[in-house]
Amino acid sequence: MSAARFAARSFLSRRLAATVPAAAPAASTPAASTCPAAQQQQQSQFHSSAHLEARRRSRFKNVRAVEMGLTSDAKIESFTKKKFAEYTEDEKAALAHNYPAEHMEAIEAAEAAIDPKDLTIQGRLRVDPYRMPYIDDFSEIQPIIDKRARRSAPPSHKARFMDVDEFTQDLINWADEIRRGEPTHRMKKLRDFVPEEFFEKPEGQWPKDVRDEAFTKFWAYLKDQKDADAKAAANATGPTDGDILSYILERSSMTDNNLQANSSLAPALPDKVPGVEGKYRNAIDPADDGLDDKGQYQELKKRTGMSVRQILQLKTKKLVHRRVVNQTRLGKIASDSVMVIAGNGDGWLGLGMAKSVEASIAVEKATLLAIQNMQPIPRYENRTIYGEVTTKVSGTIVRLNSRPPGFGLRVSHRIFEMCRAAGIRDLSAKFLRSRNPMNTVKATYQALLSQPNPEDLAIGRGKKLVDVRKVYYGGSVY
Repeated sequence: MSAARFAARSFLSRRLAATVPAAAPAASTPAASTCPAAQQQQQSQFHSSAHLEARRRSRFKNVRAVEMGLTSDAKIESFTKKKFAEYTEDEKAALAHNYPAEHMEAIEAAEAAIDPKDLTIQGRLRVDPYRMPYIDDFSEIQPIIDKRARRSAPPSHKARFMDVDEFTQDLINWADEIRRGEPTHRMKKLRDFVPEEFFEKPEGQWPKDVRDEAFTKFWAYLKDQKDADAKAAANATGPTDGDILSYILERSSMTDNNLQANSSLAPALPDKVPGVEGKYRNAIDPADDGLDDKGQYQELKKRTGMSVRQILQLKTKKLVHRRVVNQTRLGKIASDSVMVIAGNGDGWLGLGMAKSVEASIAVEKATLLAIQNMQPIPRYENRTIYGEVTTKVSGTIVRLNSRPPGFGLRVSHRIFEMCRAAGIRDLSAKFLRSRNPMNTVKATYQALLSQPNPEDLAIGRGKKLVDVRKVYYGGSVY
């Protein structure tokens, strides 16, 4: 290796010496080493990469100042007056009508502090359709990027479930919040109808006569409140069914001032998100007539050009379903491998394979792939294949033979489903070696696509293809 490098360097040095003019010294002299071409070739003798100057070139073309109009003072002045014109008197009057005097002083100070010429030279923005979104509009909320603002403090970690009195008071406060009549303020309790000496004592220590008198007054008070509420309800509307349902489902039953605690579940987005409403179209296409409410076939519609109704009319069949296992360092991960065919029953057939942890997801993915991969199948008289076809896939060999009308499908059950989906009615098949289910389906699909075309054979032999039965029975003359 070293001998080859030495020979190559000697050859290159002789070539460089030959390119130097005759008046110059030999290649080994200092004058030859100062030749720029020689230095450049010596530095990159056996290097495959580009030179440093070529590597420093940017992939993007620079925008010259002349093209932007920054070299001429006249162009700068005209651009400044056109794009960054000062406020006219009418515009100032309109601003003064909408803003107070303090805001107008701030606007005038900002206009005086900013030089429009600096904006022209340093603040030029791209207006082409390929510009990047360098400027953000902070007036709009982006739910994906912006954090949700906290409207209140987090709930206390010392919160507990409310007792009967606290629950009653919370119900009264909720009713006062949504009531549209006179507020009830505070409803009296049984303790408010006993003498002061028994007010601090528990209810079990009250004398019997005191307790009975308090109950009598309390029930009379409730009756009066009921009558007052009935009169108020005649003039004002109370809580609706939606308000009551919201109280039952959303109102907190703990002493946390109805604050929601942190949860691992993200809150669901409402129907109309501020800042996003109207910017994105729904995946549901009204032209589908409600056949694809989940948007399952929208991408398939774009790829195939078919409507949802045409997709649903296709014949699909699951032919192979295997349970496979992937061995990883974390253990064995089982999944389902599915092979599905799809066809329109009139000369089109597709094959799709998919794998997923869930069997239903694997079938759905394989079905969409089968519809997407549909290809035309040549058919003789729209009932059988052309001649005999033999295909080998791995250790499986499939031989398909065309048959006369009325012969039927004398094939295995998987090939039978494929023929029915493709619109083939007369066929015979034979497996010469392995009968692996997945390989048999693949070999049959490959055989149907690789049939010999009689037109191509006739052209290759320099002859003309004629239907003998049509000439004999129909009397046609070619």
